[in-house]
Amino acid sequence: MTSPTILRSGLLSSVPGVHHAFFTRRGGVSGGLYASMNLGRGSRDRPADVEENRRLAATVFGARPEALNIAYQIHSADVVIADAPFGDDVPRADAVITARPELICGALAADCAPILIADGRARIVGAVHAGWRGALAGVVEAAVEAMIGQGAAPQHMVAAIGPCIGQASYEVGLEFLAAFAARAPGSERFFTAGATADKRCFDLAGFVLAKLEAAGVGACEWIGRDTCAEASDFYSNRRALKNGEDDYGRLLSAIMLEA
Repeated sequence: MTSPTILRSGLLSSVPGVHHAFFTRRGGVSGGLYASMNLGRGSRDRPADVEENRRLAATVFGARPEALNIAYQIHSADVVIADAPFGDDVPRADAVITARPELICGALAADCAPILIADGRARIVGAVHAGWRGALAGVVEAAVEAMIGQGAAPQHMVAAIGPCIGQASYEVGLEFLAAFAARAPGSERFFTAGATADKRCFDLAGFVLAKLEAAGVGACEWIGRDTCAEASDFYSNRRALKNGEDDYGRLLSAIMLEA
């Protein structure tokens, strides 16, 4: 075991009073398919290893593991406001917002887009899990609205999308394109030609960035790392399926207000 290897966003790093981290798969205690920084309680990894990895993640923030608030993610547009540690009563949602400096907001992903958002002036932060279903359902807009409801201003928000599946790795069928065209007119621009005439490649990060911009977020970026293509650094659901693996780890993206 080594210390967790993390990535940071230049934009978020410029926000005073905010601590964030995009964790890679490196630096934990898990073995096998899950080597080594797997945070997924829903995986078939050893529960004790997952809990130790959660403890290691919390230490990056100088906090105890119970401070790490991660919702039971359901690919929805549901948002929860965290005023205390979740404990055993974990809510079902795909975004966690807080104004409490002792709490860490976290999102898990293994190809989906994790989004960390901060309004440094209002001192409100959030973590969002945005797969294609949640992004299409409006989880980005819901998270921004929830932060506004807590006193944040979109023009003061800074957002960063962490490691997620890149467009070159995300080949889909025409029915996928049709679903987006029907529910999000204009989203066709996020699809390029695939390997065959009946395939397209979807730009999840680009779609989410457009959602953030449309919601009025002042500045946003994708850190540009492809979970599916970079096996040594990231877990990937799609890569696991292609390789015939029966499970995969989950990556943590987290954000916290400094006291």
